Amino acid sequence: MNHQELQDKINQAAHVIGKTWPLYSFVTANPLSGYEGLPFLEAIEQAGNLLDACLLPEAHVFRKAWEENRIDADEIKKLLQEAGKKESPEHYLAELEAHPTVEHLNENHELDRLTVKWLSLFLDEGMAAWPMPFKEMGFYTAWRKLIIYDEDIKKRLNGSIPKSPEEALSRVLANFDEKEHVKIFERHLAALPGWAGFIKYRVENGSIWNHEYPVSLLEFLAVRLWMARCLMAPIMPKLPEKKDPSLIELKYLWLEAWEQTWQNRFLKKIKENSTQSNKRKTSRPHAQLVFCLDSRSEILRRLLEKCGNYETFGSAGSFGLPMNYRNPENGLVNKSSPAMVPSQYAVHEEPAPNQEKNVHRYEKEGKRIGAYKYFLKRMKNILPSAFGYVEGSGFYYGAFMLLRIFKPNTANRLMLRHHEGYESIYEPHICAIDQKDSLEEILLDEKVSLVKGAFDSCGWRTFAALVVFTGHASHSANNPYASSLDCGACAGNPGKRNARTLARLANSKEVRKVLCEKHGIDIPEDTIFIAAEHITSSDDVQLFDTQVPESHQKILQQLKKDLSEVKKSMTKERLNEPQNAVAMAKIKSNSWSEARPEWGLSGHAGYVIGPRSLTINGEFSDCFLSSYDWRIDKDGSILKGIMQGPLLVCQWISNHYYFSTVNNEVFGGGSKITHNITGKYGVMQGNGSDLKMGLPLQSLMKTDDEVFHHPIRLSTLIQAPKSFITQILVSDEKLKSLLDNGWIHLFIMDPEKNNIIERYNHYSNLCLIQI
Repeated sequence: MNHQELQDKINQAAHVIGKTWPLYSFVTANPLSGYEGLPFLEAIEQAGNLLDACLLPEAHVFRKAWEENRIDADEIKKLLQEAGKKESPEHYLAELEAHPTVEHLNENHELDRLTVKWLSLFLDEGMAAWPMPFKEMGFYTAWRKLIIYDEDIKKRLNGSIPKSPEEALSRVLANFDEKEHVKIFERHLAALPGWAGFIKYRVENGSIWNHEYPVSLLEFLAVRLWMARCLMAPIMPKLPEKKDPSLIELKYLWLEAWEQTWQNRFLKKIKENSTQSNKRKTSRPHAQLVFCLDSRSEILRRLLEKCGNYETFGSAGSFGLPMNYRNPENGLVNKSSPAMVPSQYAVHEEPAPNQEKNVHRYEKEGKRIGAYKYFLKRMKNILPSAFGYVEGSGFYYGAFMLLRIFKPNTANRLMLRHHEGYESIYEPHICAIDQKDSLEEILLDEKVSLVKGAFDSCGWRTFAALVVFTGHASHSANNPYASSLDCGACAGNPGKRNARTLARLANSKEVRKVLCEKHGIDIPEDTIFIAAEHITSSDDVQLFDTQVPESHQKILQQLKKDLSEVKKSMTKERLNEPQNAVAMAKIKSNSWSEARPEWGLSGHAGYVIGPRSLTINGEFSDCFLSSYDWRIDKDGSILKGIMQGPLLVCQWISNHYYFSTVNNEVFGGGSKITHNITGKYGVMQGNGSDLKMGLPLQSLMKTDDEVFHHPIRLSTLIQAPKSFITQILVSDEKLKSLLDNGWIHLFIMDPEKNNIIERYNHYSNLCLIQI
């Protein structure tokens, strides 16, 4: 077989694995994205059989939900009756409990162990002091040159190793029917879906590490299958016995009852809130704040609106900027927009006016810190000094370790890093990403388009004197999954970069002039845009670029005061701690012994796309909230952007949390207690396992057996004319497929029909639902 024939078969087989995103830019993606073309139930049956995994909640999870009244008796009875099951819900729940999931021994453990060993050696991204030789020649060639020295397998190599991965695969597969090749590839990819998924990520996302040290799924399979041949391991591994279809059907009915119970209560609350009289002031708000649609922003929005004359909006945390960002602290470039959207712009920082001296001082301090860290690392790692350095510095490291345990806030202040942010001395500049080394900013029309897009997506046409774009991030210590708590719409990075960039564009007089003359968006002369960052682990909100005129100082100072007061109430509610909640949040953020600095997005279940009036009178902390006004969306194009962007991101998040919760061993990260950081990019359990592809157990569970995140699929409500949604789905087969196949539940509140709510029934029809 030639290279292209093999590659085509591997591409066909690769749908069984998702991408494993690196820890430094962790994206909560759907691990079954390759199955999204199938109905949800069929997909989890197929994937579960291949991975030997249960992909529906366990019986004890349903039992707890049933006891807590999260599953309505009428709903489960109705579904059971429709399925022809005439016994009581309690009877069927007991039946599920009588058939717990059985774990099977891994018959290919030795093959997996060797594969993991060689992958972890090759894929290292700077953690190893002595890197693997020949990496620049590619995975297969490097492995081929070194495997002859591996004591675990060298005596079983059986002759010469093929010179190319294509030759190796052709020889291994020679005795198999060509129709079996794809199945063989599928089963070996699924044997280590985390490692294979990371290779898939490196290839498809154009990782700079893969450019320098190339690896591909073809090379992965060639190495694994050749070692399987040498070890006499099965080339076509047997699949475990299929799960009992009657038990899968029962579990699915209980899942649907749980989802429908939540939906009924959610829609009832929406209807009650939308019919209440709006008691908010009709005068111009003192300030407007645009937050990420993240469910963690809901509590801040709700409390701030009660605190004063403020108006808030929800938007994707990237604020519509498909950009990469160069960090002035380390020069690294990170993606700062949704992972599924190609970046079009590159943003870098340049000294702000009259800040050259401060920038020089900042850069000098950064070089000094970098040199000191490098010196300490070399002292620990180079042979002549390692033992003496460890002995001599042990007392100081020990003292600092105790400080981190008993006084984490003090230890955090002593950490070796910049303690002053760079935001006050730099300003962001946006360039086209394909301009190579050019730092020339994008054209005026593009700037206008970006700003207008942000206003359109929020349904926004009237402006306060002060407008704050608020990104979000999290802070935690000793947490390999820290980026999973940052902004998902910014590919697991802080959102302040996008917020500051958009604020600078919106403050441009040229941009405002074109917005007014060409698009009828009249921004008052006294309106000033600034940026902020919401730290979700401590509830702090830091304002940036606050050099506002004297006329705005009173508003700015009042906003700072109100944010400080809101923080106290917010932290009490979030942590459910009536006393010392702020201090406790600070300690949880800084303590390296804290396994759960915050819950992240655990607990989310819904997504509302519509005006704030739908949710302003209630508590919707389990929902993503996107501001949208159908009245300014003449042709549905604004809604199309939201459904093709934020909705898909939320679907990824929802399904990632779902699968990480129902089977943390396969799709999650396992317990943090036994985490082993690997190559700076991932986590294994113990000294060798599959690369963990999802969230750790402590991010999802109260205990080893009790869930905090309720594993149900995302329910989305959109207030818009039905004709808009119909038109969008006709033109977008992928989005329509997600709805038809039950990966997302959709409800439509049609303002042209007196806000009657209709449900998409997964069969391309809309049927009326009475609430």
